[in-house]
Amino acid sequence: MDVHYTAVATANGRDGKAVTSDGRLEVALAVPVEMGGGGGNGTNPEQLFAAGYAACFASAIGAVARTTRQDVRDVSVTAEVGIGGDVENGFGLTVVLRIELPEDLENGRDLVERAHQVCPYSNATRGNVPVELVIE
Repeated sequence: MDVHYTAVATANGRDGKAVTSDGRLEVALAVPVEMGGGGGNGTNPEQLFAAGYAACFASAIGAVARTTRQDVRDVSVTAEVGIGGDVENGFGLTVVLRIELPEDLENGRDLVERAHQVCPYSNATRGNVPVELVIE
């Protein structure tokens, strides 16, 4: 694969911080109360993954739509990333992608399915993480 861009970030745990190599992103991290943490004023890896997946999937829809000259400026993607499991058996993720499409869009389901085949996040999770696509 010809790599076009490489993002680099460093984190020092779930209760710490994460920083990108270019300094454009620096976030405090905190373990959610639901996972036994204090909640704190930070974000968590699941929220960061959800934001990245939602943005990437929306972009993939746009890329696929351009091939058929469809207007998808009003598309919105919400990613819900769940985490579960334990140390003995390992942890895992689940993803629900909620896609809001324009009402007049033709073949919306097909567009979403095609985007799911080209989105790098979808390709990375395929076979490893259950991903549900919900068109709203």
